[in-house]
Amino acid sequence: MDISCAFPPVPDTPDHIALAERLGYRRAWVYDTPALQLDVWMTLGRAAERTRRIELGPGVLIPSLRHVLVTASAVATLVALAPGRVNVGIGSGFTGRLAMGQRPNAWRLVAEYIRQLKALLAGEVVEIEGAATQMIHGPGQAPSRPIQVPIVVGTGGPRGEAVARQLGDGIFTVVPVAGFAWASLLTFGTVLEPGESPESERVLLAAGAGAGVVFHRAFDLPGAPGRPGMSDLPGGAEWLAAIEVMPRRERHLHTHRGHLTYPNDIDRTVLTGDVIRRFTFTGEVAALRERMRELGARGVTEIAYQPAGPDIPRELTAFARMAV
Repeated sequence: MDISCAFPPVPDTPDHIALAERLGYRRAWVYDTPALQLDVWMTLGRAAERTRRIELGPGVLIPSLRHVLVTASAVATLVALAPGRVNVGIGSGFTGRLAMGQRPNAWRLVAEYIRQLKALLAGEVVEIEGAATQMIHGPGQAPSRPIQVPIVVGTGGPRGEAVARQLGDGIFTVVPVAGFAWASLLTFGTVLEPGESPESERVLLAAGAGAGVVFHRAFDLPGAPGRPGMSDLPGGAEWLAAIEVMPRRERHLHTHRGHLTYPNDIDRTVLTGDVIRRFTFTGEVAALRERMRELGARGVTEIAYQPAGPDIPRELTAFARMAV
C-alpha cells in the first residue's frame, strides 16, 4: 500500500510537503477549497520548488471553479516544475462547492470536463462553449503536447465510480471501494501515544475536524448512499439544533468553517473521544496497522493521510513511523 498525504492549501503547506518527502510519503494531494483556504495551484507550485521526489497534484479539482483551459494551463505549469511527478484529481465538489452554498456538479458535467481536459493536454482542438479551443502555447512557452498525467476521480457513489472506470486511472474516496487498480483513501486522525486518552485536547485538535466532517456531510447531503444520516450520529440532534439557530442563508458558512482543519464551535459541542475513534483513523500504533491491513483487503491501494492540529510535523512523523 502506498502511503501518501493530503493538505489544505495554507501558507505552511509547501514546507509540510517538503517534510513529507523527507519522511518517505509517495504523493502529496492538495485540496481545491477557495472558500476556506488559498489557491491549490500556487500552493502546488511552491511545493514543487521545495521538493525533488514526491508526487504532487490537486485532490480534487472542482470543474465549475475554473475554465477547463485554465486547468490545462495549470497542469502544464506544474508539469514544467515537477516533470514526471504530477497527478490530477477531479471530482463533483463536496466542500469546495457546499462551502459556497452550491450543490455538487452533475456527473455528466464532470465527465465532459475530464474529456475536454485530456483532449487539450493531448494537443487536440476541442469545442468548448461553441468555439474551437486548443493549447496554442508556442515553443518554450509550455511543455510540448501531448502532456500525459494520471487522472483520478473523486467519487462518492456509483455514478462517480462509473466515470472513474470510463475516464480515470483510479479513484480518490473517503470510504473504501474495491475493484480499482488505484484506489486512494483520504483519511484523518492521529496516532495516539501509548496510554494516551482520545479525550485529550491534543487529540481533539488533531482529529476532531476529521470527525466533524461526518456531521457536515450528513447535513449537506442527507440520504447519501453508504453514509450515516444525522439521526444515526451520536450528538446529531444537538449538532442539528445548533446549526438551525443560524440564519438559513448563512448555515453553509457555519457548517464548513474549519472544515478538516480545526473543530469549529458547533462541532465541539458533539465531539468526544468515542466519536473521534469511530469516525477517524485514530488509535495506537498496533491498532492502526491492523486497520491498514483491513483496508488493503477491502481494495484500498493508497492511504492519503491529512494531518491536522497545531503540530503538523508531529502528525506526519508519527503516521509515517506507524505505517512503516
